[in-house]
Amino acid sequence: MTPTLARHPRTHRTDGRARDWAEIQERMLVPLYEAVHERLEVGPRTRLLGIGCGSGLALLMASARGAAVTGCDPDERRLALARQRLLPEPQWGTPVRSDGRTRLVPGGPEEMPGTEGAPFTMVTALDPGTARGELVPALRAAADLAERGSPVVLAGWGPPERCATGRVLRVAARLAEPRDATAAAAVRLSGRDDLEVLARDAGLRPDGSGRVSCPFGYPDMDSAVRGLVSTGLFDAAVAATDEDQVRKELRETLHAYRRADGTVRMENVFRYLVARV
Repeated sequence: MTPTLARHPRTHRTDGRARDWAEIQERMLVPLYEAVHERLEVGPRTRLLGIGCGSGLALLMASARGAAVTGCDPDERRLALARQRLLPEPQWGTPVRSDGRTRLVPGGPEEMPGTEGAPFTMVTALDPGTARGELVPALRAAADLAERGSPVVLAGWGPPERCATGRVLRVAARLAEPRDATAAAAVRLSGRDDLEVLARDAGLRPDGSGRVSCPFGYPDMDSAVRGLVSTGLFDAAVAATDEDQVRKELRETLHAYRRADGTVRMENVFRYLVARV
């Protein structure tokens, strides 16, 4: 089974880390986004709600296929980058921004003021680092905003033998555990049926799944460390020790994946579940 960390709520990202996510790490999940959009035939008739939309790359890809997209995220720094991608000037200026086909909302679906028209026809929660405790109420709230029978897509790590990054994530678990029992408890093993259990707990009906290869590739060691730290999966380790210590141990672990040309590459498989409202 593959270790998965929930992001630690006490550590706030800097603007630099949010930008590292947008410019380095988020693109690693593009194959996942493409597979989901293709399987569910995202297009002009799709009204998509993205939970934990981050800096908006998945929404941008759905929008390029013609979908009307709404994204929500509690991280204002990432959401600001999503606005730059999806709602460039002069639409900036209000907490909830919309151009008629694109809408970005701070927080989660629980805080959304409504669908402003027709209900959503698809919901996604594609950030595998989102804590289970956050996802269940968010999914329930999103289901209330969606049409009956609409697909809800959840994502998580695949089999441990096919996720090289699992070894790196164990560094975060080890560093967090001695001084932060709460953070250590947030480290869980991602089992074969975890996504199905999560969906049922949120009142959804599982209806198929898939696997996608998502290698993590970086041009150099510095980019690899910056990209991984930007995920938020190491927040608890940073809180329990310090960021320099976390970066040092990350570098040591990543040397196993450093190639002769200086690039760093870890092969991973992600799993996604399609559930129904």
